[in-house]
Amino acid sequence: MHVAADAEVGPARAPLSRDRVLRAAVRIADDGGLGALTMRRLAEDLGAEAMSLYYHVANKDEVLDGIADAVGREINEVVEFLDVPSAGPQWKHAVRRRILAAREVLLRHPWAPAVFETRASMSPEILRYHDRLLGLMRDGGFSYDHCHHALHALGSRALGFSHELFNPSGGAAAAADDDALAGLAERLPNLAGMLAHISHDDPDSTLGWCDDQEEFEFGLDLLLDGLDRLRERSSS
Repeated sequence: MHVAADAEVGPARAPLSRDRVLRAAVRIADDGGLGALTMRRLAEDLGAEAMSLYYHVANKDEVLDGIADAVGREINEVVEFLDVPSAGPQWKHAVRRRILAAREVLLRHPWAPAVFETRASMSPEILRYHDRLLGLMRDGGFSYDHCHHALHALGSRALGFSHELFNPSGGAAAAADDDALAGLAERLPNLAGMLAHISHDDPDSTLGWCDDQEEFEFGLDLLLDGLDRLRERSSS
């Protein structure tokens, strides 16, 4: 009996595409962080020649743009399921739920804030997210001028993460061990005292050295409470 030469060959891989390249890039970043994401590693993961990637993405910068948009799309898919009233004073709860839902997505992709911060322009999906966020504020009675101020005040918190006060790879973060704190205490007593008492023990709630869930919600609630008082004053 004649047997075809390729009879024992396994199933063919899906054709290479931009979507497949970006999904692989997200997977690599999830597993090993942004440092693990290189064009060579991406090609190996896809079982392709490195040069073949450039038919679908021009360079690594375009990969980073693409995965920022992919995370933005995932955020929008999650928040669109929220059904929270947003009229009048209910705006604050609606916005809070939306922001914390976005944060849950970022906790699955902890590398994403670093990518968002380095993009030259906001991705279409992130723009859509902010547009809907502004819609909730408008439901609450905010003017466009107050919406503009609110977005500046919220900053990255609008999307579910906060900027670090210190660089977690050095400086004050590196000084947080007992010996270093003892040396700091005489010169910087208040900073040393604070560092001696803070701890963020839940790595699953953290998007940075000091950006854990408790700190994030503390800052978010302060901002939302202040914005709500502004809304009340302007409507009275």
